[in-house]
Amino acid sequence: MQLRHLRYFVALGREKHFGRAAETCHVTQSTLSAAIRQLETEIGAPLIVRDKRFKEFTDEGRVLLEWASRVVAEREELDQRIGRMRGELSGELAVGAVPTALPTISLLTTPFSRLHSNVTLRILSRTSDEIQRMLDEFVLDIGISYLDNEPLTGVDVQPLYAERYILLTSADGPFQGRDDVTWREAGGTPLCLLTSDMQNRRILNSIFAEMGASPNVHAETNSVMALCSHIRSGTWSSILPDNFLWAFGTPPGMIALPLVKPEKSFTMGMIVRRQ
Repeated sequence: MQLRHLRYFVALGREKHFGRAAETCHVTQSTLSAAIRQLETEIGAPLIVRDKRFKEFTDEGRVLLEWASRVVAEREELDQRIGRMRGELSGELAVGAVPTALPTISLLTTPFSRLHSNVTLRILSRTSDEIQRMLDEFVLDIGISYLDNEPLTGVDVQPLYAERYILLTSADGPFQGRDDVTWREAGGTPLCLLTSDMQNRRILNSIFAEMGASPNVHAETNSVMALCSHIRSGTWSSILPDNFLWAFGTPPGMIALPLVKPEKSFTMGMIVRRQ
């Protein structure tokens, strides 16, 4: 089996789409499809359930994907170790981060890139569950996620910072002139929040549940950019990590108020596969 064919197969496992997988591998879709067919010939069994588009892997395909992910990851590790022996580091570093960590992730990636200019960074926005799975499957090298809320398995962790929360709301709204706002007060205003498949939203829901309350959610999205555009309209408020202000500042016509009673924080950190 050719290593590049295994790389194409791993990319298909990651993207679940022939076109996107081919794009990430910088080849045509027909080249990727031909490589998959060659793997099927070598294995002697179909690897993919085909329709007009990718549907899923067969049992044989899932076994090969697990093995190929390890092979590709180990080859990349070998290349990096040899590069370090020569005093250089090259290749690709795949980083998966929960959306609420993205505003400040450049504080990590920028100095790393300056030190290792031959390394290509691939930064992906993913849920915490996806990050755990992609680390397990050798798709990611590093994850940036919550450390002290939902359990993590088979990883080593490095705490980075404490995520604290603010209410971003209209400057001429009911909280005009305030220095802070309680969680219960914030929950009563029309909110735009992340969707519940995001751990940040599950954290917010748990805080409100502790008080026997629920947030007044009028809109939700899995995109931080969509969240930003909605709250800039002034129609909705939002509960956000305070690192949002470092990256974007306070939008015109809005105020950012720390959330109190209770004051809550959760640890954001770096996670890697345990060796």
